[in-house]
Amino acid sequence: MNSQLQDYSHKRFNILTGEWVLVSPHRAKRPWQGQNEETSKKKRETYNENCYLCAGNTRINGEINPDYKDVFVFTNDFAALQKDAPDFKLNDGLLIAESEKGICKVICFSPDHSKSLADMTPKEIKKVVIAWQNEYKTLGAKAFINYVQIFENKGAVMGCSNPHPHGQIWSQSTLPNEVLKKDTQQLNYFRKKNTSLLKDYLIQELEKNERIIYKNKAFVILVPFWAIWPFEAMIVPKKHQKNILEMNSDETLLYAEAISVLTKAYDKIFNTSFPYSSGIHQAPTNNKDNTHWHWHMSFYPPLLRSATVKKFMVGYEMFGTPQRDITAEKAAKTIKNFIPLH
Repeated sequence: MNSQLQDYSHKRFNILTGEWVLVSPHRAKRPWQGQNEETSKKKRETYNENCYLCAGNTRINGEINPDYKDVFVFTNDFAALQKDAPDFKLNDGLLIAESEKGICKVICFSPDHSKSLADMTPKEIKKVVIAWQNEYKTLGAKAFINYVQIFENKGAVMGCSNPHPHGQIWSQSTLPNEVLKKDTQQLNYFRKKNTSLLKDYLIQELEKNERIIYKNKAFVILVPFWAIWPFEAMIVPKKHQKNILEMNSDETLLYAEAISVLTKAYDKIFNTSFPYSSGIHQAPTNNKDNTHWHWHMSFYPPLLRSATVKKFMVGYEMFGTPQRDITAEKAAKTIKNFIPLH
């Protein structure tokens, strides 16, 4: 490990987006007098009669949830994208806009209101993964859907409006900004090297073993060299796979295992139900070759020093460049300490 990276301010390059992050390891020693988030130690019930996502309950639109036993997927009652939006464009000088169509879904991970992915077994999480695969395939097959974004916001500090274990799937006509960046970077690399950008990156990370958190036969969990969030992590398949449909049955379980290992470790860092936003970036469904894509899942947790101290993206981060205090190497070591050796 380069000692200068641990002691002095520097920039790190994100190979997936083509952007930089400012790292300031010396700032980790500064005293904290900022906002402290409230944490709840109250044990949640397994069923809440007022929860719109619990089995058998009535949602705000009057529909009744089935008495589901594992995973439940439905069209979002307050979708950000509309399937029947009319086609239009505005090109009035510097005023530019165009219509965007899409379908948004909600996926309940479990009927148990008290659980999170960290409380579920790999076999239970595998059912979630299979639902993700089904939705990616079904939505992506629609002519007007060119990208499917699977994600989860966990915790009130991440803007989650309902504590029931759930995620979302937004599918749309065009590629979102972050996906466009990663599409460009991976395509440029593949054209030059005829190999996957992330596959080559994994080879280097595994050799150095400075940011590796966990690995099994099919997946690696690591803190990326360019991480922005304090305990950011990424799950990457060892094989060059374009999307989650390319996993076989054994690999889906190993992927579920990786999610279980990471989320359980997160909860132990500050002894709290660890908030985060997570998302899967994978090949668009635009009928192009997309061989350059190597899918991966990222976790962006905001907690910095404790269960109550949150990292804010403000000031310089808004007007300049993302910045972090704890280095990726120290964050990886912290997370790894909470993963059982076996």
